[in-house]
Amino acid sequence: MEYIIVSGKDFNEARKKIRENKEREIVFTSNDDELNRKVLEKETISILLINQKGRKDRAKQRDSGFNQVLAKLAKKKSVILGINLDEILKTKEEEKAKILARVRQNVKLCNKNKLKMVFISEELNEAKDRYNLKALGLVLGMPTWMMSDFAKLGKDVEERNREKKNL
Repeated sequence: MEYIIVSGKDFNEARKKIRENKEREIVFTSNDDELNRKVLEKETISILLINQKGRKDRAKQRDSGFNQVLAKLAKKKSVILGINLDEILKTKEEEKAKILARVRQNVKLCNKNKLKMVFISEELNEAKDRYNLKALGLVLGMPTWMMSDFAKLGKDVEERNREKKNL
């Protein structure tokens, strides 16, 4: 399964990129929450990747970029919510705590709406990382049914293992 990340600053640009790559699994990401909602409503995507870095929390609540409206739309369209693992691993301690709190909030919303979540990374290549990700998911509050395997952008881990066995 080949993934392609599509991002855009406006809806028409994003729509054009999504329609050019219909034969692939599409991971859509944007820092604009309204654009995420429009794309989720009107286009066919596989995974919605919500970036948590650089968001400002409000006085009484966190800004996780995902709400009950987006959750219902994602459930209706069978879209998986993506968690950017590289973003979590490469941030400093204080920001990492805020990102994990936002991810935990998204986990609760996905659990209520029976949505699947997936970790997305560009750098993971070991089969043992799959167990570490499942452990991280359990710590964040994910039930076992919610955790899809992680999505490796580019070649899948299973494809690499098959290639190693064939050599």
